[in-house]
Amino acid sequence: MRVVRADDVAKLIETGDTLLIGGSGAGHSVPDTLIAAIGRRFLAEGAPRDLTTVHPVGLGDHGDRGIGHLAHPGLLKRVVAGALVDSPPVARLALDNKIEAYTLPQGCLSQLTREMAAGRPGLVTHVGLGTFIDPRHGGGRQSALATEDLVELIELGGREYLFFKPLPVTVALLRGTTADEDGNVTMEHEAVFGEMISMAQAVRRRGGLVVVQVKRLASRGTLPPKQVKIPGMLVDLVVVDPAQTQTFFTVHDPAYAGELRVPLSHIAPLPFSIRKVVARRASLELFPGAICNLGSGISTGIASIAAEEGALDEVVLTNEQGLIGGAPATGNEPGAARNYHAMVDQPYQFDFYDGGGIELAFLSFAEVDAQCNVNVSRFGDRIIGPGGFINISQNAQTMVFSATFTSGGLDLAWPNGETRIVKEGREKKFVRAVQQVTYSGALAHQNGQRTFFVTERAVFRRNEAGRLELIEIAAGVDLERDILAQMEFRPDISPALKQMDARLFLPQPMGLAGVIAANRRAPRSARLARLSSGEGT
Repeated sequence: MRVVRADDVAKLIETGDTLLIGGSGAGHSVPDTLIAAIGRRFLAEGAPRDLTTVHPVGLGDHGDRGIGHLAHPGLLKRVVAGALVDSPPVARLALDNKIEAYTLPQGCLSQLTREMAAGRPGLVTHVGLGTFIDPRHGGGRQSALATEDLVELIELGGREYLFFKPLPVTVALLRGTTADEDGNVTMEHEAVFGEMISMAQAVRRRGGLVVVQVKRLASRGTLPPKQVKIPGMLVDLVVVDPAQTQTFFTVHDPAYAGELRVPLSHIAPLPFSIRKVVARRASLELFPGAICNLGSGISTGIASIAAEEGALDEVVLTNEQGLIGGAPATGNEPGAARNYHAMVDQPYQFDFYDGGGIELAFLSFAEVDAQCNVNVSRFGDRIIGPGGFINISQNAQTMVFSATFTSGGLDLAWPNGETRIVKEGREKKFVRAVQQVTYSGALAHQNGQRTFFVTERAVFRRNEAGRLELIEIAAGVDLERDILAQMEFRPDISPALKQMDARLFLPQPMGLAGVIAANRRAPRSARLARLSSGEGT
């Protein structure tokens, strides 16, 4: 192992290389110094050119950092990622058809790195069937230049699956906290682990270059062996950046690093707003011990609400980056968490998710149609990508989608707890046909999944006929004017249509801990049921 400068690494990147890049979202474990050096070299020398980048999670600060450093015509040829929402400059190249762009499920790309490390043929999974990832519906393509089939439809044992092909990676750009003189790397200050070891193994297997960015160096033999996440035998070069920050927005949060637990009072409560009303209604579906996923967007507010109401320890909140328990981060740093119980590598979290381990999942939606198809990945002139959405939504036992009823200028007030629409949003979210299918209502119906759609003025479910059905309405809302007229189709209306819980629309705490305690569910297995009943004790 050699210690070099980031600019030295940039000079080793060759035209046509495929870069496998670690990290998550808003700078969590992202080797930003290395990526920036490659962008600088291109601007100075016009080389390297025609790079492919592969990263399971979107990487960026919604500006020019992360993968945005490479958003130059000629430098970037292809991007294969879970999302592009974090990097508008790269998304713009895709929209303008200047690069080959694919957005594939975050979990599938994460697990694929492990398959590539082992030299297996690729990843075979049910995840993505019936969505725009399915080759029959686009194969994950987000630009016309993207013509290669990265995903195939196959049949095994009489059942359909998707086959994600391995990618010819030549360079791994990874990040940790500390490297010793032998190249062993620990990640004690990082907010997520990702799939660093699988990435290093995958590139090493192909004879490529493995580079790790760290904050500091340690003497040989001084790092605790059980803390080493990337063994030195896999590392070719180390770049030290003492100014390395934990995320793009936080220098260092010891709670993100798992160094301490913070008082719940340190987790800022959400201001009383439309987003809080929606997240509150979604949180009413929680039950004691529920294993949940909180996606990005409006659903992350559930963690803040649970903390504010002293109910955080009543459930197990997780995120796809590998955090288990505690309070997943909200705002511009989704992917991290505070007061978590455990942190696992991302591929293992997705193994649990894909196997149906999530009892409740809370995700956002951008568009919904009458057949309960959901779009979050591409709408209007925006390329978002699915992130972990497809892995989560396709496999959760109960799916709760949340959003405002309309968007674009929506303004509401709640005098005396009744909903008053001050200004209606310009854009409808309940549409005749979604622009891109990120969640298949038909597949959910076939699998018997329970599905709800929560907004600030109405709650829907997918009913036994597989259609969208209105089941709750807020006090003060007119059914025809404020709901049906704001939809491009007429939903089914429950004969037992009821009013939304009045506590949602008042600024004071609503007693969530008591709600959770009342939402009893049966034990997860027959054996536990026998134990609960006292049988055999």
